[in-house]
Amino acid sequence: MSLLPLVGSNTQVPLLDGTTTTYANLDVAASAPALQAVADRVAEVLPWYASVHRGAGYLSQVSTALYEESRATIGAYVGAREDDVTVITRNTTDAVNLLAGCVPGRVLVLDIEHHANLLPWHRVEAGVTAIAGRDTLAGTIEALAAELAHDRYALVAITGASNVTGEALPIGEIVTLAHAHGARVLVDGAQLLAHRHFSLAATGADYVAFSGHKLYAPYGAGALVGRRDWLDVGTPYLAGGGAVDDVEVGETTWQPAPARHEGGSPNVIGAAALAAACTTLGDLSAAELDRHEASLRGRLVAGLSVLDGVDVVRLWPDSDEPVGVVTFTVDGIEPGRVAAYLSAEHGLGVRDGRFCAQPLLKRLGLAGGAVRASIGIGTSVADVDRLVAGVRALLAGDVRGDYILRDGAWTLAEDPRPLVGPVGLTRLADTAGSCGVAV
Repeated sequence: MSLLPLVGSNTQVPLLDGTTTTYANLDVAASAPALQAVADRVAEVLPWYASVHRGAGYLSQVSTALYEESRATIGAYVGAREDDVTVITRNTTDAVNLLAGCVPGRVLVLDIEHHANLLPWHRVEAGVTAIAGRDTLAGTIEALAAELAHDRYALVAITGASNVTGEALPIGEIVTLAHAHGARVLVDGAQLLAHRHFSLAATGADYVAFSGHKLYAPYGAGALVGRRDWLDVGTPYLAGGGAVDDVEVGETTWQPAPARHEGGSPNVIGAAALAAACTTLGDLSAAELDRHEASLRGRLVAGLSVLDGVDVVRLWPDSDEPVGVVTFTVDGIEPGRVAAYLSAEHGLGVRDGRFCAQPLLKRLGLAGGAVRASIGIGTSVADVDRLVAGVRALLAGDVRGDYILRDGAWTLAEDPRPLVGPVGLTRLADTAGSCGVAV
């Protein structure tokens, strides 16, 4: 049973045997569907949309107020302090790249990170150090502490929850370590914020980056929230109108944050959608959300673990209860083939590949990738049981389709399913991509 109403929760998809079934979306860690409350809010504000910040018309004034009030709501959702600033971005990747232009020193990361929290730091002039996680969480924290003892880092960038296994780092402990050595902390909240409540003020973290499309608001907005000083003087992220105070042919005076990094016409609708998601999720009991996810995740792990040939991936034996992300492998069957089968014959949406975390997957001996199922507020017991049953059927050889590798993606050799969906589609897309195993 869904904790909150979601758009598309009853969407029917065709199966290989000619029947249809309700789509079981177990890929919310990649992109979550829209909350109904978010879609309703977007429909409500669209008639009032107009230019922002520079328009004297009434609708422009309404849109400007909507944008700035959305900014305040987004900041409040992550426990922003009074002197913190909220910059509206496109997504987590955008937010981290923005901060990378403002960090006045070297950055320290772990190899467990999503590419979005690895690649941008290579642009920092002072450079980045990436250290390998250890076999235990305690050992990993010790490795971080030992590296921080060199006192040469301006920023430690950590995941709030792994997008591969759902396991979380002890943010408060790492903040204490970093601050003791003069370093600030960025939390990549892309996976964490849809599953757990988080507060900058409570944890002491300096920055948090997150995406609306993972927070049930897929309308193109995300945010970077945190300390103002670096953002006020750092390299303007988007050079353009709105980011400047004065422009001459050879000289520009830039605005402070957040305007400094929001050049061009802002995504008012995306900001309003993200704010609506923050409000709706903020009203959801943290205890209720934890119970929902822990119960379903436990059921899924238990169901997969008893299947011969299935291995559930975990980073550390001593980590706390993970968020609703479960990654597994099936002996002798490539992850892409598993995912294609579960989709075509069971109506399940899961993810396969390396999850934009290639260094971690390689260290774990999973260079060929794995399969990931992710649980969200709309996941039900029936969804979890269908996945376990689907994997069991695959292992038993109950396979009707002929699956082949085509252009790096596993697909049906012949797909008799009718093409359904929005008007204008001509074919289904291949599933391999830049974070998959084909590249």
